Amino acid sequence: MSNKAVINTDKAPAAIGPYSQAIKAGNTIYLSGQIPLDPATMELVSDDFEAQARQVFTNLKAVCEEAAGSLGEIVKLNLYLVDLGNFAIVNQVMEEFFDKPYPARAAVGVKALPKGAQFEAEAVMVIGD
Repeated sequence: MSNKAVINTDKAPAAIGPYSQAIKAGNTIYLSGQIPLDPATMELVSDDFEAQARQVFTNLKAVCEEAAGSLGEIVKLNLYLVDLGNFAIVNQVMEEFFDKPYPARAAVGVKALPKGAQFEAEAVMVIGD
């Protein structure tokens, strides 16, 4: 018997490939990468990087909440930026969504992201005991 469960919400964009929004294994939730898609339209929210960053964290928050958690319970966050020149903006927006102590984090420059997005984030969250 598996203790693996699929987490899915219509408050975050639907998967655009063969993956789940998140998978719960025990008290650990593995959140798939979120790009700045509006869940209602499945289109990028804006060409503006700051708006994209806010949407990415909003999407992650929705998946966390569906898993009975919150952004505050994220222990590891991986960020993917098409332009590392936007690093300071990511930090600023992240401070709007996260409180100290901040999660462990990596930021990686990438050549391209799905649907022309400029930013993507994935996370690992631990809930309960």
